[in-house]
Amino acid sequence: VPEGLPIVATIALARGMWLMARRQALLNRLTAVETLGATQVIFTDKTGTLTENRMRLRRVVTAIADHDLGREAQNQGDEPLLRRALEIGVLCSNASLDGSEEEGHGDPTEVALLRAGHAFGLERAELLETKEEVREVPFDSDLMMMATFHRSAEGLEVAVKGAPRAVFEVSASVADANGGARPWNESVRHEWEGRADALAGDGLRVLAVADKRVEAEGEEPYEGLRLVGLVGLLDPPRAGVREAIAECRDAGIRVVMVTGDQPETARAIARQTGLVDDADTPVMHGRDIPDPANLSEAQRRQVLRTAVFARVSPEQKLNLVRIHQASGSVVAMTGDGVNDAPALKKADIGVAMGRRGTDAARQVADMVLKDDAFSSIVAAVEQGRIIFDNIRKSVLFMLCTNVAEILAVAGAALTGAPLPLRPLQILYLNMLTDALPALALGVGAGSPQVMERAPRKRGEAVLTGAHWWAIGGWSVLIAATVLGALALSLLRTPEDIAGAVTVSFLTLGFAKLWFVFNLRERGTTLRRNDVITNPWVWGALVLCGLLLLLAVYLPGLSSLLETRRVDLWSWGTVMAMSALPTVVGQFLRFYQRKRGDRPT
Repeated sequence: VPEGLPIVATIALARGMWLMARRQALLNRLTAVETLGATQVIFTDKTGTLTENRMRLRRVVTAIADHDLGREAQNQGDEPLLRRALEIGVLCSNASLDGSEEEGHGDPTEVALLRAGHAFGLERAELLETKEEVREVPFDSDLMMMATFHRSAEGLEVAVKGAPRAVFEVSASVADANGGARPWNESVRHEWEGRADALAGDGLRVLAVADKRVEAEGEEPYEGLRLVGLVGLLDPPRAGVREAIAECRDAGIRVVMVTGDQPETARAIARQTGLVDDADTPVMHGRDIPDPANLSEAQRRQVLRTAVFARVSPEQKLNLVRIHQASGSVVAMTGDGVNDAPALKKADIGVAMGRRGTDAARQVADMVLKDDAFSSIVAAVEQGRIIFDNIRKSVLFMLCTNVAEILAVAGAALTGAPLPLRPLQILYLNMLTDALPALALGVGAGSPQVMERAPRKRGEAVLTGAHWWAIGGWSVLIAATVLGALALSLLRTPEDIAGAVTVSFLTLGFAKLWFVFNLRERGTTLRRNDVITNPWVWGALVLCGLLLLLAVYLPGLSSLLETRRVDLWSWGTVMAMSALPTVVGQFLRFYQRKRGDRPT
């Protein structure tokens, strides 16, 4: 049993956590590092993950005009419905500004509305002096609306904002140019639904704002509303997100957008970020996500094909995770709210937002993104793949060389030859020349092509059947070189058994060191590969080489290990025989590269 295996695996995982932390991803559990490398599907939120989460109010549509506020809407402030729409957005809010137009606390959408109001001289604190807030109806994820009640000299009024179609459902009229209202009917509704779809099609997050007069604070807020207008907020895609999604595609990882926004907005952002290429890509509404317990094959295929989900609730997120996991996928899911906790916990990798996420989400998640960026998830997946590959290489190295020791000793015992290794020599090799190169392989930077292959299958072992065949083959070859070196030394000087054992001891020691070069990725060249470019490997080789020399030439240590000084011929035998497995390995890699094998 390789003594250094637990140490190497733990250090490789811990170092991976440290590297991920430097790239804005904090891991809550050590085992999550390895699972990341097997991720096959990433469910990602839109706002703040694919986008910058820096919303700006860009459009306000009223019955009078469609206002483009991209240039802060100078000279547009006299339009009464525009000001009323902005006033509702400022009043119906839980956010606040820190004395400036840029800094704010609260929901990014509400902060953006406060900024827009500030640009028009509508300050929330000043408005509340004349329109005192007497009741708040918090945002309801089922109703998709929020309301506040305000008392002023004119009486009691209600300010409402929410999803356009939700507000349309409870509207009784629409504000007109004269400050009054005209009745709401199917024709008017169809007209405003078209306007909302047009805004969403431009990638804007769309909200409807409405109001009404009431007699008492306890009245139902969501009935008989007067629609004032639509507000469209722009949250541009993050820099580098298109490249990150393309990298996922090359790595065989599906990226799926799961958002609470309306379908048209989700489709537009998906197109802008490169998540989908077709402007007519179907978007599945959250209400259409089936229950995993009653799932037909046609429904399952439809869910697995869909790349964009809109108006998704936390419970529907959980259903998506279950459906994909039942199909054999390793799933990563992002979330930030308290209600996202079940989906984060169920996912193979739960990813919480560090900036806007709640404590509940961060506590159950496997990973927390300090910058909330999608590219940080991709970087973590890449590092997870590298760590798994490194651990696999370390295990291969230790098993190949340790099994070779067993075969060499067993072969000598079966043939009646002197044992090629003494007990303390085996211990010396295992504790020093095994652990150090394995540790160096475990902390390597990895192959640049690690994200150019498909993720490994769910439940794939560190060592597959092919790896066990390789271990058997390499072990036999290394053992044969050790026994060959022993035989050559005994044929030359039959009476010098101690010298022959020293030669076989050195042959095994150096064969272990050279063997690390056989663990480079398929498809790489001898001069450019992940082992050659690993400085830790070179440091381990130099140190272990010195330790082997000390085992022979340091008085006291050589006596303890029962070694003796060897002549130049013996050193030639050691170098030639120990290099033989590596030479064979390089010819094998050369053949694989000529055959066009991709890195595995």
